Amino acid sequence: MKGLAKRITTLSPSLTLAIGARAKAMKAAGENVISFSMGEPDFPTPAYIAEAAVEAIAKGCTRYTPSSGLMELRRAVCEKLRRDNGLDYDPSCVIVSNGAKHAVFNACFALVDEGDEVIIPAPYWLTYPEIVKVCGGVPVIVKAEAGNGFKITPAQLRAAITPKTKLFIFNSPCNPTGAVYSEAEVRALAQVCTEAGIYTISDEIYEKLVYADVRPFSFAASSEEAKALTVTVNGVSKTYAMTGWRIGYLAAPAEIAAAIDSFQSHATSNANSIAQYAAIRALSSSDAAVQDMVSRFDERRRAMVARIAEMEGVSCVVPDGAFYVMLAVSGLYGRRAGGRIVRNSVDFAEILLETAKVAAVPGAAFGDDDCVRLSYSLSMEDMLDGLDRIDAFIRSLA
Repeated sequence: MKGLAKRITTLSPSLTLAIGARAKAMKAAGENVISFSMGEPDFPTPAYIAEAAVEAIAKGCTRYTPSSGLMELRRAVCEKLRRDNGLDYDPSCVIVSNGAKHAVFNACFALVDEGDEVIIPAPYWLTYPEIVKVCGGVPVIVKAEAGNGFKITPAQLRAAITPKTKLFIFNSPCNPTGAVYSEAEVRALAQVCTEAGIYTISDEIYEKLVYADVRPFSFAASSEEAKALTVTVNGVSKTYAMTGWRIGYLAAPAEIAAAIDSFQSHATSNANSIAQYAAIRALSSSDAAVQDMVSRFDERRRAMVARIAEMEGVSCVVPDGAFYVMLAVSGLYGRRAGGRIVRNSVDFAEILLETAKVAAVPGAAFGDDDCVRLSYSLSMEDMLDGLDRIDAFIRSLA
């Protein structure tokens, strides 16, 4: 019988990419659009990292590498994990991939069988449920309440576990909420997972983008038992403004890493060789450029939160990490914009883009229809202009 495979028809398109593409198309048509939609730093890749790529090209480092990545890069990842996270891995347990998203997919593909349940806290990065579904799994969504800082509790996690539960997907610092779990909170969740004997994918891609005195804690560092059940995912995209370079990595127990390496060798082979050399330089150098970027993000974060506090009918939880704010807009539902009623986050985002020329991502994409996500990965000037437009839009609702 002709037709698409069932697994591909389960997927929903990315609303973040769709909103971003629509905003870009409006800009290309000459409209003055301000976009809060995209999830990437607006800073250039640090020059010393880019220079490493140029050097690699000059030296002819343009051939295949091992499917799991250059040994030098895997060793640099191991050193980073020891230095920053207190985790000891052999390079054979590290797999370099085409971005952290690819690493998450590889881990799910290796661990999730048809019908397996995968627990995902909401709000979640919109790709997690789609990856689970395409791997044959069943997403089980646990709502993290705004009143608890968008964090789930051990009791919530324990209540969601059934005999079919195979995996827990954990993301701290979190996209889209900016929530960062404390060491005690991570250890408590890890204890639940080890007692139940379920695996965890810990997505730590925003690890270095934290503010004030907040410090993230790696899930696998909770205990040796937790480490034996955890796949730690990270990469260079967010920390080093290298989104387009497409280098992510994971560290996992040896059996899981070997299975993922075998799969990746058939699916994609190695990640870009030139980008791998750039990633070695990124992971092996001072984080001074990163700290400068974090400082500027923090200025925007505080300015955004302060401006939102001046608006009527909306609110936000102050984020501790990443570069997003979840703007609670459900108090505006039922009000009218011209002839249209704002019924949900999709309506809010669509009407906002059409009338105020401001792009935001509906919270429905992240499993929370009460909010829209605003990224502060844009200039301070544009950000404040966009927030003024949002305020004016809210005031115009009848």
